[in-house]
Amino acid sequence: MLSPVADPMTPAERRTGAVLAAIFGLRMLGLFLVLPVFSVLAAGLPGGEDIMLVGLALGAYGLTQAFLQIPFGIASDRWGRKPIIVAGLLLFAAGSFMAAAAPDIYWMIAGRVLQGAGAISAAVSALAADLTREQHRTKVMAMIGASIGLVFALSLVIAPPLAAALGLSGLFILIGVLALAAIILLFTAVPPAPTFVHQDRPPFSTVLRDPKLIRLNFGVFVLHLMQTALWVVVPTALVAGGLPGGEHWKIYLPAVLLSFAVMVPAIIAAERRGKVRPIYAGAVALLVLVQVGLALFSDGLWPIGIWLLLFFVAFNILEALQPSLISRLAPGASRGAALGIYNTTQSIGLFLGGLLGGWLAKYYGVTAVHLVCAVAGIIWLGLAMRVSAPPRPTTN
Repeated sequence: MLSPVADPMTPAERRTGAVLAAIFGLRMLGLFLVLPVFSVLAAGLPGGEDIMLVGLALGAYGLTQAFLQIPFGIASDRWGRKPIIVAGLLLFAAGSFMAAAAPDIYWMIAGRVLQGAGAISAAVSALAADLTREQHRTKVMAMIGASIGLVFALSLVIAPPLAAALGLSGLFILIGVLALAAIILLFTAVPPAPTFVHQDRPPFSTVLRDPKLIRLNFGVFVLHLMQTALWVVVPTALVAGGLPGGEHWKIYLPAVLLSFAVMVPAIIAAERRGKVRPIYAGAVALLVLVQVGLALFSDGLWPIGIWLLLFFVAFNILEALQPSLISRLAPGASRGAALGIYNTTQSIGLFLGGLLGGWLAKYYGVTAVHLVCAVAGIIWLGLAMRVSAPPRPTTN
């Protein structure tokens, strides 16, 4: 018997992982380009002086994602991953162009809602799982997660000068073009996925009520609620600390890059040494610590930078572990449905994080945003203590 360590990824698996990570990265770059600058630039739109509406616009993307991730995931199980991914990317591009033309904050919210209709995360993750063996699935999910982190780091560097050169409208036009480029990459570099049309699918309700999947679904909800709420308040906190918007990358970029140095050995320990539960729960506990730290000990740029570093460490670990666990625990013929539920709860978190973050900041202050996120994290931690992975297969 060969252990999984002695059974390396095939060239096809490595290529598939890299290309799907690039497709995911192009789409996420489109989203991340606006995060560091949106709350500042949106203030220039009519109605943009209301931080609650800005938070709603930032999180509105998650609203239609929440409604459509499950239908898109189920559709990908039935009609194939690629057609569904293309449809989603076209909707995302259309929403980007709509946001580019928005005359006020309300049309901006509408554009972000249409962007969210391109709910392809489940289909892309399911395609990655379809094309890789189980013992290498976390590696591929980590590649996708790493691409998200890398494009986020890139966006922190290029977003301010791009925003200065193109404005908010120009940024959204660029985002739409990136989505169209991802379609070309999908058809030119990704092999066809296997189909499951002849396999029995468990009822949708069975997948929905599976307690192992529920714990992971709640986790991704809280993770992305925290993330969006953070970006409602952190940019203005950095400006208040004396760092102009165009220089925020000096905080973000080192934090993101250093976080990878911690994420990689953590993922190796989780997968190769059977430490999934302690690594997973430890990352959740770290998120709670970050929120408490930002609420109570964040006076000055250095403390904010340190807390952001710790946030990215936990975020990147969880972004790699959670979708891998979902894909391994769900039946193959219902993988799209399971990942659709997972990404729906993620999208609800994105939406509520923006809305709740803006509302709390407006009426109760920034400290309330972090403390509410910390409470949500503590609830998640209780569930995380029970998360476990199925045994990894060995090969003959």
